[in-house]
Amino acid sequence: MRFLPHVTVATLIERNGRFLLVEELRDGRRVINQPAGHLEADESLPEAAVREVLEETGWQVELTGVVGIYLFRGADGVTYHRTCFAARPLQHLPDHPLDSGIIRALWLTPDELAEHQSALRSPLVLQCVHDYLQKPIYPLDLIR
Repeated sequence: MRFLPHVTVATLIERNGRFLLVEELRDGRRVINQPAGHLEADESLPEAAVREVLEETGWQVELTGVVGIYLFRGADGVTYHRTCFAARPLQHLPDHPLDSGIIRALWLTPDELAEHQSALRSPLVLQCVHDYLQKPIYPLDLIR
């Protein structure tokens, strides 16, 4: 049997101590996640991260570093290989259509995010914020 993990990206965008997150419907349930998604054919990990942020939040961003690389096995048994980036917000395009399933974008502090722990799409949401705040941010040229 072949092992085929899902390659995903996520991006942390901080502004004034708040992080840009999305509230989305997942299996009929409202969950909170970083702007995140799957790598598409013929795109780099950084390109995927920038694309997903725009599609899910309407924000254009500039990547500033790599927060971490994570392996996570979901409750469904699927393994995800997630690269989490840091970025700074450049411009909000309020009329940009959001991906299907996205309810809204919201800015939360780490404490507010922790209060919603039961609504997080996965434990990686809070783990990535913790790592962003407590660990080094690696240069983008880590990704080759």
